[in-house]
Amino acid sequence: MAKSNLDELEQKDENTVSDENTAQPQKKGKVHYKWIALSNTTVGVLMASINGNIILISLPAIFRGMNVNPLSTDGSTYMLWMLMGYTVITATLLVSLGKLSDMFGRVRLYNLGFAIFTISSILLYFTPSAGGNGLTVMIIFRMIQGVGAGFLFANSTAIITDAFASNERGMAMGLNQISSIGGSLLGLILGGVLSAINWRLIFLVSVPIGIFGTVWAYLMLKEQSKPDKTQKIDWPGNIAFAAGLTMLLLALTNGIMPYGSSKMGWGNPLVILGIIFGILFLIAFVFIEMKVKTPMFHLDLFRIRAFAFGNISLFLSSVARGGLQFMLIIWLQGIWLPLHGYSFDSTPLWSGIYMLPMMGGFFIMGPLCGRLSDRYGARFFATGGMVISVVGFILLNFLPSNFGYPIFFVILLMLGIGMGMFAAPNTSAVMNSVPPVQRGVSSGMRSTVQNTGMALSMALYFTILIIGLSHSLPPALNSSLTNAGVPAEVSQQISEMPPTAALFAAFLGYDPMSSLLGEKVMSSLPAATQQTLSSTSFFPQTIAPAVMSSLHIAFYISALLSAIAAIASALRGKKYVHGDEEKKKAKDNDAENI
Repeated sequence: MAKSNLDELEQKDENTVSDENTAQPQKKGKVHYKWIALSNTTVGVLMASINGNIILISLPAIFRGMNVNPLSTDGSTYMLWMLMGYTVITATLLVSLGKLSDMFGRVRLYNLGFAIFTISSILLYFTPSAGGNGLTVMIIFRMIQGVGAGFLFANSTAIITDAFASNERGMAMGLNQISSIGGSLLGLILGGVLSAINWRLIFLVSVPIGIFGTVWAYLMLKEQSKPDKTQKIDWPGNIAFAAGLTMLLLALTNGIMPYGSSKMGWGNPLVILGIIFGILFLIAFVFIEMKVKTPMFHLDLFRIRAFAFGNISLFLSSVARGGLQFMLIIWLQGIWLPLHGYSFDSTPLWSGIYMLPMMGGFFIMGPLCGRLSDRYGARFFATGGMVISVVGFILLNFLPSNFGYPIFFVILLMLGIGMGMFAAPNTSAVMNSVPPVQRGVSSGMRSTVQNTGMALSMALYFTILIIGLSHSLPPALNSSLTNAGVPAEVSQQISEMPPTAALFAAFLGYDPMSSLLGEKVMSSLPAATQQTLSSTSFFPQTIAPAVMSSLHIAFYISALLSAIAAIASALRGKKYVHGDEEKKKAKDNDAENI
């Protein structure tokens, strides 16, 4: 690694805006620019976050509208790409987009992100085709939407950091990140409501917000730092990173899908090659970044203690939490809600509603701890948030499958509080620690760490869940079906189906047994047997032991990762703002000269 890289950044800082006074001077009676920047970026992050999760609840309506069975082998592949394509594109492009923003202007490319997101939302709404071809086109448009989201995520944090002084950034980050967490949960509710009216509305809902945000950003946002066009694009690094991360995430995603006669795809040669070459490309990427003069991923920044440990704790917490929402949704939709009398097709909407306490905990603690971290530093709050998360994950393991909601409410609230205590202070500390000229790429690096952790988390926890179901579900399903009056040969055939079919049926809010048996077989059974199989208790009681054993493993892993994240967070050191030491030395020298 070139030793002069960080020194060059320090020199460039002298030509940029002061770290402590980045907001433009305001005339009396006018709204401060920093609040314009905060409100606009909050709208952008809210829009992108809603669209990240609105698909979760709307998938059944989308697949019905496109005349594709999501429980078929091809349908399951389409479904995973609808869920993961957006995240994969966003995760792989964030650092590159952050680098481009430092070169050509953060506001300019943030505006471009709003426009791309809005146009792709319109294209999604008007997707004309049906069947697999139509879903393929839709997945491509979702990926383009992910590019727009990448511009928004990569620049929103940097724009806020430019606009706010260091002693206000924690509060600003807390308010901004409420929109991120709130959007992810709001997307669940909006998806349920809009898909019940018309599934195409889930894409159209972003358009008015996108048009308004694009125009507003173009008119009101101003560059607060000077773009550095002398930097060069690190093409080898960009290609190695994008290829490596994409191969790895795609391989992990396809690894949980059936392959041939196997219930999972880890023996698929393409999965094995994807993992091997993905890791090799990422290793090559590290060596490239150590050699090139203007790297895409500034490894020099990891020499800054607050930046390094802030990103390490962020990655670990993202892996711990990224799959949490999916695991809780499967628990609620597949077991708890049906056992409490909710129809299968209503469970996606109600699962979002019952998870609102988590959002409430974040809403309370995000801005509060962000504001307090401005004064006292991030270490206590971020570390404390991870410790509370450890306790929350452990408590989840003591709940039965059919729990009482009050205690579940308290645990969700606790997890939301832990998330709020960690997120804003950690983000503010990471962004405060870097040179102003590198805020765009630093924001991209931070977002990449977070999104990569979440994508790996989804693959990890789905794998744990499917492995558990593969071993425990077949005998339980075979026995339950036979006892209910289903012919032995049919029971055996259904029990040998890949567990992804049962899992996705519960996840999508389908009537699981009708979906697995098929209409022809179901109609041939006695009326009493049909009634038993279609009840809201048969399927949840059958899968509960297998699902809960897997969930316990997942929750303990999340607790362990959160504990390590707490240790990493504690090692970040005291409050550190880039440039403060130099200012203090200059002030001391002036005092000595006097």
